[in-house]
Amino acid sequence: MLKIALATVAFVAHSLAFAQATPVGLWKTIDDDGKTEKSLVRISETAGVLTGKIEKILDPSAKPNAVCDECKDERAGKPLVGLTILRNLKKGDEEWYEGGDVTDPKNGKVYRAKVRTLEGGKQLQMRGYIGPFYRTQTWIRVE
Repeated sequence: MLKIALATVAFVAHSLAFAQATPVGLWKTIDDDGKTEKSLVRISETAGVLTGKIEKILDPSAKPNAVCDECKDERAGKPLVGLTILRNLKKGDEEWYEGGDVTDPKNGKVYRAKVRTLEGGKQLQMRGYIGPFYRTQTWIRVE
């Protein structure tokens, strides 16, 4: 009986650790400078596809009720809060979610994207690509 209880506890603990290792959750975005907090983005998963929406703007220099003035697609003129900035990311190799895109609402540019968790799910490495060139940000898990 004790062995079954221990096995159950180990399974539940492993499941919780694995759940935190996925990108699903609320993330504090940090600018390329590695210091400036920009926003809170909620990443969700539907049918194996990740999507990320801005939940809150943290940047004190941002205008209240700001919209995506620079977006060129269906998001043009839409409020930044609620804006989908990550789209169509799917599980790739063993650590990356890829195949989708990320939008920088500051300039409206859309980049190919890859994300993976680090530090046991406490951090998210976000990479945006144009051709062979990329820039990387590290986001911090809030929940």
